[in-house]
Amino acid sequence: MAYRVLTTAKKLESVLIGLNRPHRTVNGPDCEQIIRSLSYLQSRSNKTWNEFIHRIQVFCEKPPKGFEKYYKPPGSTSASQQKHANKAEQSAGGKDAGPAEQSGSSTQSTAPPGATSRKNDWNLGMFSPQPARGNKGGSSGGGGSGRPIGGGEDGDKEKMLIFGALAGVALISAIAFFEMGYKEIAWKEFVNNYLARGIVDKLEVVNKKWVRVKLTPGNATDSSGVLWFNIGSVDSFERNLENVQTDMNIEPVNFVPVIYRSELEASSLTGLLPTLLIIGFLVYMMRRSSEMMGGGRGGRRGGGLFGGVMQSTAKLINANEINVGFKDVAGCEEAKIEIMEFVNFLKNPQQYIDLGAKIPKGAMLTGPPGTGKTLLAKATAGEANVPFITVSGSEFLEMFVGVGPSRVRDMFAMARKNAPCILFIDEIDAVGRKRGGKSFGGHSEQENTLNQLLVEMDGFNTTTNVVVLAATNRVDILDKALLRPGRFDRQIYVPAPDIKGRASIFKVHLGPLKTDLDKTDLARKMAALTPGFTGADIANVCNEAALIAARDLNESIVMKHFEQAIERVIAGMEKKTNVLSPEEKRTVAYHEAGHAVCGWFLEHSDPLLKVSIIPRGKGLGYAQYLPKDQYLLTTEQLYDRMCMTLGGRVSEEIFFERITTGAQDDLKKITDSAYAQITRFGMNKKVGNVSFDSSQPGDPMFTKPYSEQTAQIIDEEVRALIDRAYVRTKELLTKHRADVEKVAERLLKNEILSRDDMIELLGKRPFPEKSTYEEFVEGTGSFEEDTTLPDGLASWNKEKEGKGKEPSAKGELEDGKVKA
Repeated sequence: MAYRVLTTAKKLESVLIGLNRPHRTVNGPDCEQIIRSLSYLQSRSNKTWNEFIHRIQVFCEKPPKGFEKYYKPPGSTSASQQKHANKAEQSAGGKDAGPAEQSGSSTQSTAPPGATSRKNDWNLGMFSPQPARGNKGGSSGGGGSGRPIGGGEDGDKEKMLIFGALAGVALISAIAFFEMGYKEIAWKEFVNNYLARGIVDKLEVVNKKWVRVKLTPGNATDSSGVLWFNIGSVDSFERNLENVQTDMNIEPVNFVPVIYRSELEASSLTGLLPTLLIIGFLVYMMRRSSEMMGGGRGGRRGGGLFGGVMQSTAKLINANEINVGFKDVAGCEEAKIEIMEFVNFLKNPQQYIDLGAKIPKGAMLTGPPGTGKTLLAKATAGEANVPFITVSGSEFLEMFVGVGPSRVRDMFAMARKNAPCILFIDEIDAVGRKRGGKSFGGHSEQENTLNQLLVEMDGFNTTTNVVVLAATNRVDILDKALLRPGRFDRQIYVPAPDIKGRASIFKVHLGPLKTDLDKTDLARKMAALTPGFTGADIANVCNEAALIAARDLNESIVMKHFEQAIERVIAGMEKKTNVLSPEEKRTVAYHEAGHAVCGWFLEHSDPLLKVSIIPRGKGLGYAQYLPKDQYLLTTEQLYDRMCMTLGGRVSEEIFFERITTGAQDDLKKITDSAYAQITRFGMNKKVGNVSFDSSQPGDPMFTKPYSEQTAQIIDEEVRALIDRAYVRTKELLTKHRADVEKVAERLLKNEILSRDDMIELLGKRPFPEKSTYEEFVEGTGSFEEDTTLPDGLASWNKEKEGKGKEPSAKGELEDGKVKA
């Protein structure tokens, strides 16, 4: 069908060219008449086309009637709103408001030129007037009404899609129009109505599939369109045509001529359409995936379907995007000073260069989970006026080979480009594990990534003015080459805070809470009640206290809410639906009373704070103690703690002459303590002053670091130690049997006993103890955490104007400020 269209256009073109040739053998007046007619037709068609375009343009200037509310500019208002606004202006300005002011108020409701929103551009920008070049409100502005949707490449792409769709519709319409000019007939109809009447001029066999019937000129049937019919095969068609003409007594010389043609049919194009659609869809998806992976136009460099996978996923963070500073970090002043020194070096390098010092290339932040390692890095990003690049260690490991090393190279190239800057790698243990001799699966890819990281940090590539910070809580599994000086020069240990550090952390987290209590005294009291808590635990306690207060519709947070929050974090959520039988409840009460009485009358045990038989978490009851921050433990202290832990099991045996499964957790604790005393701390005479490394929980242990004979001695000594502790505990509780009964009966009645209740029942504890913040910090120098800075870091957040400052360093610093 497309072939027929092209053929017709070519014939028309040749006729027009022939008519306009001056040497053509046509009479002069006739030729001039034809030329004038063609000129008139051309001018008439141009006028009609221009009028049609003008009408379309006028139609597209405004949305259809009834749809105006869907295409309002962002600053427009409705008629009623405008009326109220005009009334308000008149009442505010009085009657003296001039016409200039009124016109000004009316023009404010209309959107200025070039400010039409994407929602108002309902005609897709095809017929909107384009702004003139050089106009201030033109394309240099912020998206005028003449610009396509989205502006730039996106608008051009959408306009091309629209025109492509219109062209496709036009092509389909043209094919349908030409197909309507064809009329299919049957073989008998062809023979009886046309061949028998002698009006067939010739037959054209097209593609050996169908026949086009050409009638002689001047026949009335010419207006019905082109006649055609299908054939099974060319041989049968020729044989049937010859037989029919022979039966009609037509001489062979006068047989209807048959012509064979090969043409491009619309049906063949239609058959190829599904294949073309599938190919187009695949190409489109490949283009889209390459753009998403960074290989497309406007993406990362690299190209190809997987080009962007090889690029680093590190994010460049500006300092103004982070609302965390060093003032929000407490409880780790030593680590904070170390990090401040890095920032001070990048801001004031001349202070160190004058003394010949070099900036450390990196610092490794280590410590237990929740102590604030990542928070320190965030504070560094918020305080530094240099670019801060952050990435996670797991982002280097992908399923494709070579992705990790490539991302490491690209990340350090980005860092060198933005120098001076700080590069932070969180959870570096994902990529920095110890290298082994064997490679299983993706382990070799992890080793290649680590090798590339080692080369980038201390290889031939220079990393001037690039500080690398890393954080992990598994420093024991890191490769030794990663920790040596020259790569990570400093290992900054961030421990769990002491009582002063906890008070400082509580002050930070109590700041936004609504409470009528004195926050300084509250922070000290809470610090004394939360031994061993990390910064994350303290933040959780403050948040839980606020949630508990809001749950009960309180206007402010009181001390009771903080105590409930501590219990929630330590022991778990209170189970009010867990119904215990009277017998089980009595057993739990005597079990907890045994713990409480043992701790009350043992010198080296921790002071009791609260005992409860209300189920929480996995336990049916719990006793809360108040241990002090102690880093060294003696044999006597460990022995007393074992006895206190066995108090629950012994109490059950004394009062009920049977034991239950409730002491399983207690037995596990004393077993671990006994093995630690004998195998790790060297607190046994038979085993001696030796220490054997024990495997971490969950790690496989294939061999023991001691012989079978030593293992037998260790087992015997552990059993003997636990038996001695059990006998001592039983003697103690037998002596204080009446006290255990009093505590247990009070527990059955009240379910919770505080320290005051224990003093009422058992009298004052016969040993000195500490329970307040002031008692705990007595003799440590000060009541608060020491936050003084060294003289060199007193003005760490200010740039110093040194006399001998080098221009290059100043230029680099200014570049860093601009990029930050």
